[in-house]
Amino acid sequence: MYKVAEKKTIGVTDCSKYKIYHDWAASHAPDMEVIKLSYAENGLEKMKQCQGIILTGGEDVHPRFYNKPEYLDYCYPDDISEVRDEFELSILSHTEKQGIPLLGICRGLQIANVFFGGTLIPDIPSWGKFDHGKLQDGTDKYHEVSVNHDSWLHGILKTDAGTVNSNHHQSADKIGRGLIVSVLSPDGIAEAIERKHPSDAAFLCLVQWHPERMKNQQSYFVKNIADTFIAAIKNI
Repeated sequence: MYKVAEKKTIGVTDCSKYKIYHDWAASHAPDMEVIKLSYAENGLEKMKQCQGIILTGGEDVHPRFYNKPEYLDYCYPDDISEVRDEFELSILSHTEKQGIPLLGICRGLQIANVFFGGTLIPDIPSWGKFDHGKLQDGTDKYHEVSVNHDSWLHGILKTDAGTVNSNHHQSADKIGRGLIVSVLSPDGIAEAIERKHPSDAAFLCLVQWHPERMKNQQSYFVKNIADTFIAAIKNI
């Protein structure tokens, strides 16, 4: 008698635009269940059901978590959630220990970099770089990026350059232990981070752009990443 395969589950961390992330994940994994992971709704228990996790965008990471409390004045005071920071750091601890594939998007890249011991630029314009925030009409900016030809991600994207969207005012600064930048903006902002030795551990892809809402959903910077993430989930 054949055993029916259990349905895989993707956990998506809660945020103000949760539905967009949920629908994007569900569109790429129609045979998987997509559930919300929220610190307010027993998220750490639900996390244990997941074979893949997406860390979504949202609030600034409180600088105390990367030992730079003096950076607090550069953060948006009404857009910080230390409870969420602690919750997502716990998720990262779980995924690392259990070998769970993880995709970090925007803030997801930032909190993951902090988890691995890295630091953040708390406000990109204040650090003398171009404004990577949204346009005046509230829509995403788009800009060119370059991909390290020798990176793991290059093998997924299969391109040396491209265009991604942008809507953030914080970014990775010092890169965390065991990680390396694989995609850069023209002004040197880390647009993607990966493991230095990706074959030694579970899938970990951290991107600063928003694949879930890019205009061209067939872009390598969207489809190839989603497909590889889903394939990693299926393989565990």
